[in-house]
Amino acid sequence: MSTPKVEIYTKAFCGFCVRAKRLLDQKGIDYVEHDISMGGEKRDEMMARKPDAMTVPQIFIGDQAVGGSDELVALEREGRLDALLGL
Repeated sequence: MSTPKVEIYTKAFCGFCVRAKRLLDQKGIDYVEHDISMGGEKRDEMMARKPDAMTVPQIFIGDQAVGGSDELVALEREGRLDALLGL
């Protein structure tokens, strides 16, 4: 099973972003981080992908919008994250 691309949109000094990245790191998952602290093109991209996104992090596994740190942790707690990650 191949591992889907994981992308995370973050901002500097965001504790929730650190929490989400730590969980992905602990699972050994490579991810692409997009820092949108200064807005710009990547923030616009995030909003196009998830128009109701008002906070960071915003996490995408493949084409699926997972949500933020709380949602990522909930998936792990429910035992559903590994399947999404192809583990």
